[in-house]
Amino acid sequence: MDRLLSDEKRTELVELAKRIRRHIIKMTTEAGSGHPSSSLSAVELLVTLYFGGFLRYRPGEPGWPDRDRFILSKGHAAPVLYAVLAEAGFFPVEQLWTLRRIGSPLEGHPNRKRLPAVEASTGSLGQGLSIGLGHALAARLDGRKYRVFVLLGDGEIDEGQVWEAVAAAAKYRVGNLIAIVDHNGYQQTGPTREVLDLDPIPQKWSSFGWHTQEIDGHDLDAVAAAYSAAIETGDRPSLIVARTVKGKGIEAVLDELGDHNMHGKPLPKGAAEKALALLA
Repeated sequence: MDRLLSDEKRTELVELAKRIRRHIIKMTTEAGSGHPSSSLSAVELLVTLYFGGFLRYRPGEPGWPDRDRFILSKGHAAPVLYAVLAEAGFFPVEQLWTLRRIGSPLEGHPNRKRLPAVEASTGSLGQGLSIGLGHALAARLDGRKYRVFVLLGDGEIDEGQVWEAVAAAAKYRVGNLIAIVDHNGYQQTGPTREVLDLDPIPQKWSSFGWHTQEIDGHDLDAVAAAYSAAIETGDRPSLIVARTVKGKGIEAVLDELGDHNMHGKPLPKGAAEKALALLA
């Protein structure tokens, strides 16, 4: 695999990923609410997208018409999006500690009316890919060249609306639409393989006409290569299935707590301190 990231850029992204993970733990523990484990699995995916040169955006002009769009379909993982947006300069990092407080724009799920750079209000699972398809088709109608990236959960793709969007995107040959499945193996009620096993995911999407890839979602070089390939697929929509670990970076703490899923559970203060020490 050709490496797209220089040693300097890779080192920068590794350190940034650690910082994002610390933000996620601190903000959810401070709030006493949120989805840290669901956020931690997606860190490398967003860090590479926003800081690896693949997503075009302007922090000082969040409504820039030619910006690329990112839609967090798995909206419960809002802490990772907020942490990335803060590090990208859309708002001060200090605002992260207001997560889920009354009056804060950092709501439990992203709200596009409250926060710059949020492209869609998400949280009702299964809707993000349809919204992304709408954005991608709008670019065609408006004669613009922006791309649309949509991050979905592996449990979320149980939803029928996702498959309607998969079929429609292939039918209309929407080549500027890139879907990423955060395949961390868990959903709210348990392991995805037990709730509804959709593996092998790439083969199912490719049968609709999508270009598909499957990667290690924590390997920065693999993520960068996948984004690069997805951008070059011509008039076919593209899927990246990212194999990830829920709670990545703090697995030892989750082992102690006896819960590898920890869906919708912030870390208690003592566990958070241990997790932050692991990420120092």
